[in-house]
Amino acid sequence: MQNASAPPATLIEKALGLSRFARRLTESDPALLERLRETLFTPWDALAMRAFLDGCAIEDETALKKALRTLRQQVMLRLIVRDLAGLADLREVMATASQLAEVAVGFALTRLDAWLRSQYGTPIGEESGREQDLVVVGMGKLGGGELNVSSDIDLIFAYPEEGETAGPRKTSNHEYFSLLGKKLIGALNDNTADGFVFRVDMRLRPYGDSGPLVCSFAMLENYYLTQGREWERYAWIKGKPITGTLYLELADILRPFVFRKYLDFGAFASMRGLHAQIRQEVARRDMSNNIKLGPGGIREIEFIAQVFQLIRGGKETVLQTRSTLTALDLIEQRKLLPAQTITELRDAYFFLRNLEHRLQYLEDAQTQTLPENDADRQIISTAMGHTDWPAFMKALDHHRNKVERHFEQVFAAPQSAQDSHPLAMLWQGTPDDEEAVARLAEQGYRHPAEAWQLLRRLREGTRYSQLPDESRTRLDALMPPLIEVACNFPNPDKTLERILHLVENISRRGTYLALLQEYPQTLNQVAKLCSASPWVSDYLAQHPILLDELLDTRELYALVDREHLRSELEELLNAAAGDTERQMDIMRHFKQAQTFRLVAQDLAGILPLEILSDRLSELADLILDETIRLAWAGLRTKHRDTPRFAIISYGKLGGKELGYASDLDIIFLYDDEAPEAAEIYARLAQRINTWISSMTPAGILYETDLRLRPNGASGLLVSTVSAFEEYQKKQAWAWEHQALTRARFSAGDPEVGAAFERIRIEVLRQERDPATLREEIIAMRQKMLDAHPNPSGQFDIKHDRGGIIDVEFLVQYLVLRFSCVHPELTRDAGNLALLRIAGELGLIPSDPAQQVRDAYREYRLLQHQIRLQGSPHARIDPEQVAELASAVKRLWQAVFAP
Repeated sequence: MQNASAPPATLIEKALGLSRFARRLTESDPALLERLRETLFTPWDALAMRAFLDGCAIEDETALKKALRTLRQQVMLRLIVRDLAGLADLREVMATASQLAEVAVGFALTRLDAWLRSQYGTPIGEESGREQDLVVVGMGKLGGGELNVSSDIDLIFAYPEEGETAGPRKTSNHEYFSLLGKKLIGALNDNTADGFVFRVDMRLRPYGDSGPLVCSFAMLENYYLTQGREWERYAWIKGKPITGTLYLELADILRPFVFRKYLDFGAFASMRGLHAQIRQEVARRDMSNNIKLGPGGIREIEFIAQVFQLIRGGKETVLQTRSTLTALDLIEQRKLLPAQTITELRDAYFFLRNLEHRLQYLEDAQTQTLPENDADRQIISTAMGHTDWPAFMKALDHHRNKVERHFEQVFAAPQSAQDSHPLAMLWQGTPDDEEAVARLAEQGYRHPAEAWQLLRRLREGTRYSQLPDESRTRLDALMPPLIEVACNFPNPDKTLERILHLVENISRRGTYLALLQEYPQTLNQVAKLCSASPWVSDYLAQHPILLDELLDTRELYALVDREHLRSELEELLNAAAGDTERQMDIMRHFKQAQTFRLVAQDLAGILPLEILSDRLSELADLILDETIRLAWAGLRTKHRDTPRFAIISYGKLGGKELGYASDLDIIFLYDDEAPEAAEIYARLAQRINTWISSMTPAGILYETDLRLRPNGASGLLVSTVSAFEEYQKKQAWAWEHQALTRARFSAGDPEVGAAFERIRIEVLRQERDPATLREEIIAMRQKMLDAHPNPSGQFDIKHDRGGIIDVEFLVQYLVLRFSCVHPELTRDAGNLALLRIAGELGLIPSDPAQQVRDAYREYRLLQHQIRLQGSPHARIDPEQVAELASAVKRLWQAVFAP
């Protein structure tokens, strides 16, 4: 903005030279010009508009119309001059125009409704018995708060329920609100001696011009549920209730129609089709000079923003914004489009919307078409800051070309004519078995006959035949490139088998087929992951929403810190505040997405196993912490704002060695002397466990094991810190102290966590009888060995002698035996570090200690790799780990020999 220091007369003179409409206003009423000089540097706002109307003497509809039109003249005159003089930016212009419409609608409706009620009485709902009022929904740019200065306003009228009025002249609610709606349209739309306020367009209502003027909520819900079309979803993105006390109820009814619960990549095809219709109309009517509908115009920017809203708005509710500019900002923040693309779209939007206003300032006409005559062209060029028409057109084409290019990139049609693919005959054709097997062999399949049978089984199966036509067409387009991409990996047969399993599982969810079709570059990523691990392919099949993570490999392989993850999760959860089921699903999707990113980085060799385990453990801690927060907020009865409560983790989570499918060994502690604390924290613990382990449509978070609490499964679900201390020091078995060596505070109140850590250290540093401890450790090890027999002839990396559990028991024995004289052994450092410390202290020979450290590290890596291959047991050829097992057995013998 500029010119704030110039005299008002100079600014006004400049502006009036660029707007014939503004000049006519000042010529018809000199008082307008005088008032403009006094108020030019003050923007209009809704409060000032309402104050003006409240100051008018309005006794009937004629006076109402005059007051509204007088307000519009004053608002528009000041707004036009402020804009053309450089005092107002685009955001002020759009906001002021939108506020004028909202104030005019609200004020007119209040007066008209009062007058009608004096005749007919108050409309009453027949079911609820509640008073009814009219919900006026602003659509289009009005709904988005981005109205242009000479726009019509798109409205939809609704009322909560059927019934009748309670006055002397009874009438149905439908008739009453129909009459009220007609009067409201007249108050705004009628062209009187003072002009009009806004042209009103009601064609976006159900059935358009042929439908009823007003609809009950039930009728709207039924219409959109059974007959709603894709363009209506697009239109309702911007739907904003302007009046009506029950507008939130209407919004809840319509939200599932507009925003699908999960990702909706089918929106691409729908928006592409709608745009094609617009372009055909533009071409038919020769509207290439229309800066809204023509190539590179305003509508294409809106379509780009709205397609991402339709796709993701159900999952990421923050994207349910009505503003195009806000939507572009959010798309940039989420890296759905490159920052440079968003910058160019935003710059073009500002340019085109400013141009649109300057075209409309000429005659107060609803136009987006460039002028044909030289005089108007010069006015527009000057108003846009250019010396002449060619210079202006160069700037305009610069922006339109960029918008058109970005639009084509976003909405580029996928390859649908799959019959042109060289391998199409294997899916859609009718080759004989010999020909098909030969073709697959040529592609590099090692067992082509088996691959052909897999393809035939899917093609001839009932699931494929029962697919909706649209889904079948998408699958048909995907199959040839999928057959081809599987050949790019060392195990093409297994890769194809896993891909087909995935495709078969997602085929009934058309949006995921649409994702793969719209983003063909994801096919290689899918094949890469399926080739590397059957566990990952099964994980994808169970949670196909994770395919979305493959769209941006930069994000997929980016390392993210814990605080960033916490902020992201809190934002998602807060957006669904009050909806517990949705929050549970959000948390599950979040955990699955982060796990999937970690497994992708793992398979790419980016994350060493120790770092991977740390990340998975940090993720679990974060989820537990957020679960406490939400579970506490959800308790109906609580005695304090923040719970004095903590979750303590044992086992793999406690030792920060969590795997992809590990369960959580946890206990609950609290430190609160309030008399009602025990009951409240017991309910909190139950609620937390339900949050974590319940199966929802999105799956579960973690399996939990709560048996390590005092007295095991027969003990209280949650313990006080003092009771836990007394139990550990006076009643706990040796194996419970073993477990304590791999326990830590994970989530909740840090003070309770610190109290636990103090107890843990004191218990571990107790002096113990060496012989008794040795006997108890050996007996427990034998008990575990008996519980996991292994007749396979292979070496069980975890359970067999010389394996992982032997290493863990060795470390636990050393901690319990020597912490009383070497307190550093109680550090939360992990088995590898504790073995090193024990060697440095001379508690065990340093060379064997290093050999066992190497064995433990290699065991964990092998175990991890085997599980990624989908095996239920981590077993291996004994010869492959003979030296590792021998090193562990030798140290065991050295430590536990009598």
